[in-house]
Amino acid sequence: MDQQPVALYLTPDGKQVIAGTLFDANGKDLTRAALEEAVRKPRSEGAWKELEKANWIVDGRDNAPRKLYVFTDPNCPYCNKFWSDARPWVESGKVQLRHIMVGILTPSSAGKAAALLADKNPGAALSAYEQGHTRANATALAGGHAKPLDDSGLKPLSSIPPTVKAKRDANERLMASLGLQATPAILWRDANGQLNIRQGMPESAMAEVLGPR
Repeated sequence: MDQQPVALYLTPDGKQVIAGTLFDANGKDLTRAALEEAVRKPRSEGAWKELEKANWIVDGRDNAPRKLYVFTDPNCPYCNKFWSDARPWVESGKVQLRHIMVGILTPSSAGKAAALLADKNPGAALSAYEQGHTRANATALAGGHAKPLDDSGLKPLSSIPPTVKAKRDANERLMASLGLQATPAILWRDANGQLNIRQGMPESAMAEVLGPR
C-alpha cells in the first residue's frame, strides 16, 4: 500500500483478516522484521533486476559507484530540472543516471521518447535535448509557471518502428508495475541494498538521492 508492505493476519477459523502492526506486551514491534525479510528484500531484488533489464539511456560514467534509474518523460519540466541539478554528481563521476524513457505526459511525449530510444547515440541526443531546455525551463519554474517542454531540439517520431515502440511500451509497463505515476520517478539502492523510490523532483533531498557531492 503506497509502496509500503502491510501485514495481514488470518484468524484461526480462516474467516477474518486483520491488517496492521503486531506488538508484544513490552511494546516491541513484531511485524517490521518479518515484513523486511518476507517482502522488502525479495521485492527490492526483483525490482532491481527488472530495472537492469529495462530499455534505458546512459547518463554518466559506467564506473560511477552510485547508479540510479529514472523514469523520464521528455516533456516533463521536473525531469529536466532533475537532469540539470544532477550535473555536478554525474560530471564528477560519482553517479550514473539510467533514464527509462516513457511517454505519458502529453500527446507528443510518446513520439519524443521513441525518437530518443531510436537515436544512434541516445545518450548524446538526450543530453543535447535536456541542455537545450534548461535555461527556459528554469525560468518558467522559478516563476511558478511549470509547463511541458516544447519540441525544439527533438522531433517526435510520427511513424514509430515496432521494435522501438516495444521498448517504450515495456518501460511504461514496468513503471506501472512498480506503482509509479509521476515523473521523474527515481529508484536507487541504499547501503543495505534496499530499494528506495522517490516520485517527483527531490529538490530538498538531492544529497539523500544522489549521495554526497
